[in-house]
Amino acid sequence: MQAGATGRATLTVGHADTALALGSGDVAVLGTPRVLALVEQACVAALGDTLATEQTSLGAWVELEHLRPTAVGATVVASATLTEVDGRRLTFAATVDQDGREVARARHRRVVVARDSVR
Repeated sequence: MQAGATGRATLTVGHADTALALGSGDVAVLGTPRVLALVEQACVAALGDTLATEQTSLGAWVELEHLRPTAVGATVVASATLTEVDGRRLTFAATVDQDGREVARARHRRVVVARDSVR
């Protein structure tokens, strides 16, 4: 795998994705925990099939800014770029956008591990 790989993940916000439903707030807008899950999904997509079958990656660290609310029914797109490969540590830069407006930005690190070590 090489720096520069990219991935995307798309979500149409449903009631189950809201801060209210996730217990991270008391309003029915896209919850930060769901934003993080979407960012991780885009990072995994950036890896594609570059890992060996016996390998997987696990989220290890994140820095996330959730910049604006997103209503139920809106579609958001997370885009991630692999920015650094340091042995087993993979660092990504990601953004989440709605209609061209930035909803969130993140830096995320994943670690490559043997799949059978996480059972």
